[in-house]
Amino acid sequence: MLMALLAVIAGLALLVWSADRFVDGASATATHAGMPPLLIGMLVIGFGTSAPEMVVSALAASQGNPGLALGNAYGSNITNIALIIGLVAVISPIVVHSQVVRKELPVLLGITLLAGYQLIDGELSRMDAWVLLGAFALLMGWSIVQGMRSRGDKLEENYDSELKEHAMPLKKALFWLILGLVLLVVSSRVLVWGAVFIAQSLGVSDLIIGLTVVAIGTSLPELASALAAVRKNEHDLALGNVIGSGMFNTLAVVGIAAGIMPMAVEPVVLYRDWMVMAALTLALLVMCIGLKGKQGRINRLEGGALMLAYVSYTGYLVYTMINPG
Repeated sequence: MLMALLAVIAGLALLVWSADRFVDGASATATHAGMPPLLIGMLVIGFGTSAPEMVVSALAASQGNPGLALGNAYGSNITNIALIIGLVAVISPIVVHSQVVRKELPVLLGITLLAGYQLIDGELSRMDAWVLLGAFALLMGWSIVQGMRSRGDKLEENYDSELKEHAMPLKKALFWLILGLVLLVVSSRVLVWGAVFIAQSLGVSDLIIGLTVVAIGTSLPELASALAAVRKNEHDLALGNVIGSGMFNTLAVVGIAAGIMPMAVEPVVLYRDWMVMAALTLALLVMCIGLKGKQGRINRLEGGALMLAYVSYTGYLVYTMINPG
């Protein structure tokens, strides 16, 4: 058990570090290729911050642990909205300036509803996986169009600032891109082994481990980028990363995992985990779009409510882990 616990801690630490290097390398490489800042932010950085979830879930599914993959994806979405956005709003209330963010949130809610519909029959088949991956391809096309059209958006200014801060020569960018990707795979293997061993030793489902320990760990890149964005007063950047990550997780991460190994899904995933994820997504939509012509914002009270929702949900999961009966 001690070895497995150390594997999880070391795996998570290396995963976060390698994901950061991968994102920096990929972003700098895309900059050298002449991609617009907003497009780099929506596609390259969005993909990079979700790379830990993708690699962990793909490996978990290929090794016969699809529950860990599903828990990782849904748990990361819940963590990103409730814990990360909640924490950011408590530190510094969020005012939404970006039109891109306002356009992406209804899309995220639609994707979340699609995910819930697929869970009703109690399984995620390869056909479901193809639907998710097809929707992901359409989303990428839509993101490219948005990235090309929305010049001058507040979110583009934030991404442009970030890219200039992490500028590097092309050779160095390619080095970190390749090394980061290799270490992502290695650290994910170590993490999955440790997480599965702990789940089996404690007699709990790998779904619960995925929803808690692994989800928190793979969400650390989003947390780090969100806190950095707060220090620079770039709230739209923090929101954009979380929304983009939610889209990648729900479509690509689950789609890849189900494509590798179709999975039976317990009813509890629909009425507990998906319901929490959907409710948080809807709450974020209402807060960010604003009602009755008011500008979207998340104040400290609402941020505290999001964090309370996260603590309550995670506490309930821990309770069910300790008292499985």
